[in-house]
Amino acid sequence: MDSLSLAFSSGWASGVNSYLVVLVLGIAERVGGFAEVPDVLGRWEVLGLAGLMYAMEFVADKIPVIDSTWDVISTAIRPTVGAVLGVLVAGEAGSLPEAVGGVVGGGTALLSHLVKAGGRLAINSSPEPVTNIAASIAEDVAVLGVVWFAIEHPRTAAAVAAVLLVVGLVLLWFALRLVRRGWRRWRGRGSPPAVTGATGP
Repeated sequence: MDSLSLAFSSGWASGVNSYLVVLVLGIAERVGGFAEVPDVLGRWEVLGLAGLMYAMEFVADKIPVIDSTWDVISTAIRPTVGAVLGVLVAGEAGSLPEAVGGVVGGGTALLSHLVKAGGRLAINSSPEPVTNIAASIAEDVAVLGVVWFAIEHPRTAAAVAAVLLVVGLVLLWFALRLVRRGWRRWRGRGSPPAVTGATGP
């Protein structure tokens, strides 16, 4: 149950920032030697690659439009990382828990990725960069907090991740409705007024 909870939490976090998840788990394994964290994540080459990719995402994620482009590129990457992490933390190779962990991690990562990408599209409807920077920092803090907490309290962290996922889906639904409504109004203003036919005497 704990491994499934960790798969869910890391899956949610991977959908938001997969490289930060790998980096946090790898550092935890390297420093603390936690049994729940797979040894492979603590390898120096894994940490180096995760750190490099996180540095690139840290910059790209805070620039309007560039962040959405990065999200499109990450559509295949984040769910894949979530699934791989789910498999790694689930246990023995070829086991049913491993398969379930992969499905849970990948599925949760896909949902949270869609929430992040959709939210950024809504935010990018405003040209100022402050909102993007604030959203990116908030996401990184949430990922860091959930993953680090999940290492020692996986079930509680999974509950927190589930709440964040549901809230994100609800907010995304409302945000997309507002953006669609604003788009329709903008198109309506740009259309020429209807010409009424002249009535005879």
